[in-house]
Amino acid sequence: MDAEASNRPQARAASVPSTAQPNQCSNYPKMTTTESEETTVQAAGATAIAAPKAEGDYHPPTSYLETIVHLFKGNIGPGLFAMGDAFKNGGLIVGPLLTIVIAVISIHCQHVLIACSRKMRDLRGDAICADYAATVEQCFENGPIKLRGWSRTMGHLVDIFICVTQLGFCCIYFVFISTNVKQILQAYGIDMDVHLVMLLALAPVLLSSLITNLKWLTPVSLFANVCMILGLAITLYYALKDGLPEVRERAYWTNGSQLALFFGTAIFAFEGIALVMPLKNAMRKPHQFESTLGVLNVGMFLVSVMFMFAGSVGYMKWGDHVGGSLTLNLGDTILAQAVKLMVSMGVLLGYPLQFFVAVQIMWPSAKQMCGLEGRALNGELIFRSLLVLVTLAIAELVPALSLFISLIGALCSTALALVFPPVIELIARSEPNKGPGIWICLKNLIILVLALLGFFTGSYESLKEIVKHFGEEEQH
Repeated sequence: MDAEASNRPQARAASVPSTAQPNQCSNYPKMTTTESEETTVQAAGATAIAAPKAEGDYHPPTSYLETIVHLFKGNIGPGLFAMGDAFKNGGLIVGPLLTIVIAVISIHCQHVLIACSRKMRDLRGDAICADYAATVEQCFENGPIKLRGWSRTMGHLVDIFICVTQLGFCCIYFVFISTNVKQILQAYGIDMDVHLVMLLALAPVLLSSLITNLKWLTPVSLFANVCMILGLAITLYYALKDGLPEVRERAYWTNGSQLALFFGTAIFAFEGIALVMPLKNAMRKPHQFESTLGVLNVGMFLVSVMFMFAGSVGYMKWGDHVGGSLTLNLGDTILAQAVKLMVSMGVLLGYPLQFFVAVQIMWPSAKQMCGLEGRALNGELIFRSLLVLVTLAIAELVPALSLFISLIGALCSTALALVFPPVIELIARSEPNKGPGIWICLKNLIILVLALLGFFTGSYESLKEIVKHFGEEEQH
């Protein structure tokens, strides 16, 4: 029986020690608190006793549906509406094929992360599975002797990549919202600079980012999902209502530099790996996350189908004129403006979920540096506000949506989604005086080669295009 019950997300800090014997984690450790309260939760088919309610450390457990809502929202954002631009860079045949390949590898790597985290939990006798960075650190700690000295460095490196990636997503959300709202205003004769529109978006983004509990974010994520799905449905209706051009009018494949941009945008779209462990550990029944019909497989299958459909239809309809977001091709009708507003609202309400992961990593260290004790809610709210302002400032500097998406995808998403999981599997599956096995080595070597190829070429092409974009702006 696999009892992995946890009724709160795993913090980045050290793993929780277990009072149970190794590999038997049905009971949570006792904690000294000012007010405690035991709640019985059902997990993995057995009754487990939840941790006492500790001030500032308790989060109500989430259900299967609540978790799938968060996973859905964590992967559906600007990347979904950027798939038309991705397919423009990939071609009508190569684009869908590579999207399927990237989707399968990304989902596999998420399962690898979960498996490695579970193995480290069992090895150490911890109560719950560690988060992404802690899993990487523990794999190196328990790996070959020559690698153990790198454990803390690798853990910190993953934390840095997660924070850069998640805050990069948040910056892109600002750009996405402001670009769409600018078009809405222009349709009604109001010509406002995109930088000013970003400032107007600050207030609602800031308010939504002050929600500090993952369970309280469920209604926000649910409403955001509804907005995104309705927005996508209406966008596709616009694309299909007058029919699509002939297939021969579109490129079937493209050159190497465009494929590099495609890779960056496509891997950006699969943006949720940093959410995997927090979402799993927050569940009432964590084993439902990675089971065959669990949250991960069902949610990511639906997400992948939506990416394929949005990219294919968007590129078929608008060809080389497809925008960095499909909504930018809709025109000036009232319904088109409603769609842009709806999708912008969905992206805005998705901001706090991406933001949550970065704050979960950064706030404990920031609190320690400031000498704060206990929950320190006021300090956390101030910290969150300052972090929102940082993402706004970065977005103001790079308002080129499609290039920003491709760069973040190639630079950071690739490392998290496709590089670290195969590396830690190679380490975790190694036995004393033996390697992990030829098939494990071959599989992970192929993934790493593809990832590193996309990492370097995608980053290079994205940076080159961003420099070119700024050079053209200066000329104007």
